Amino acid sequence: MSPAAPSSAAGRPLRADARRNYDRLLDAAREAVAQHGAETSLDDIARRAGVGSGTLYRHFPTRAALLSAVFHEQVEDLCREAARRLNDPDPAAALGAWLEAVVLHSIRYRGLATSLRSAWLAEGGDLTWCYTTMEGAAERLLNRAKEVGAIRADVPVSDLLRLVNGLALANLDVPDAEESAVRLLGYVLAGLSRS
Repeated sequence: MSPAAPSSAAGRPLRADARRNYDRLLDAAREAVAQHGAETSLDDIARRAGVGSGTLYRHFPTRAALLSAVFHEQVEDLCREAARRLNDPDPAAALGAWLEAVVLHSIRYRGLATSLRSAWLAEGGDLTWCYTTMEGAAERLLNRAKEVGAIRADVPVSDLLRLVNGLALANLDVPDAEESAVRLLGYVLAGLSRS
C-alpha cells in the first residue's frame, strides 16, 4: 500500500503552514537519512526542520511513518526519472543512467529500505506498491533497450533489479561506495549487452 498524501486528522488537506512544516520535515529527514542512515535521531530531524518534536509526531506518529514518506517520495522521483528517460534516443544509455540513479539512491539512503521493510512487516503492511512501481519503471526502459537489440532478450526485469540491489548492498561500507557501485554496474551492463 502506498503512503497517503498528507492531510489533517479530519481528512482535509493541510493548512499552508502545516504543509510547510510537513515539507520541511521531509527535507530534513531526507538529509539526515542520507548522512546518518535510517536510524538517525528524530529529535535531530525536528531541529533541522526548525520545528518541535510535537510537530514532528503530529505529522509522523512513528519513525516508520516518517521513513515511509521519505521512501515513497524517493521512489516517485526515480519513477519520474525513468519516464523522462523513455524518450532518450539511446535506450541502452537511458537504462544504464536510470539504473545508476537507482544504485546511487540505494547507497545514499543506506538502510532506509531495510528499516522500512522490517517496520512494515511488523505493522502488517507490505511493500507491493514499491516493487510494482519500480519494476514497471525498469521494465519500460529494459524493453526499449531489448527492442533495439542493446540488451539480451532473455534478461528478466526482476533479475536486473536484484543485481542492482546487490551492487548497492555490496558497496555500502566501502570507502568509495558510489564510484565502486557505478563501476560494477558498468560491468553488469556490459555482460547483459548484445554487442
